[in-house]
Amino acid sequence: MARDPSVFVHELALCESDDVGPRTRIWAFAHVLPGARIGADCNVGDHAYVEGGAVLGDSVTVKNGVMVWDGVTVEDQVFLGPNVVFTNHPRPRVAFKRGPSSWEKTLVRRGTTIGANATVVCGITIGRWAMVGAGAVVTADVPDHALVVGNPGRQVGWACECGLTLPDTLACSCGRRYHRTEGGLARQP
Repeated sequence: MARDPSVFVHELALCESDDVGPRTRIWAFAHVLPGARIGADCNVGDHAYVEGGAVLGDSVTVKNGVMVWDGVTVEDQVFLGPNVVFTNHPRPRVAFKRGPSSWEKTLVRRGTTIGANATVVCGITIGRWAMVGAGAVVTADVPDHALVVGNPGRQVGWACECGLTLPDTLACSCGRRYHRTEGGLARQP
């Protein structure tokens, strides 16, 4: 399959996948392996690495130095800050080689922001519109709209779709209102 002509790959980038959506930009020294899937309107920054088997949805921003491994799925409109790192094996050992069947899947749901230098341990789901603070180490599932910081990552509040921290009333100054659900927060109609 031929890559859409609107895809931009910097002359110093290595993009070995043809499964790259229209209008996506891949910048210098980024490396996208065969088998990686990248959606439309994405931006993959310098020195980013997207392994075969990784999936990026539409309108995903991958800042410089981000590592996205096989088994990681990132849905639409996600922001991955500089040097975000995902893992795909919970107990790696060089002396005991384990193949892809032992790797744990990670899912980052639509609209999430993960701050600079955060680490996301494999086998978890980060909910829709969640906000993970810079430097956090995420070791467990994150509910929709949760604000998570620290090491290990812990929830300290809620985030609106617009990115502001929600007050206790769950009514944002942008006009959006939320209510609690089993999976976190949901927007009120």
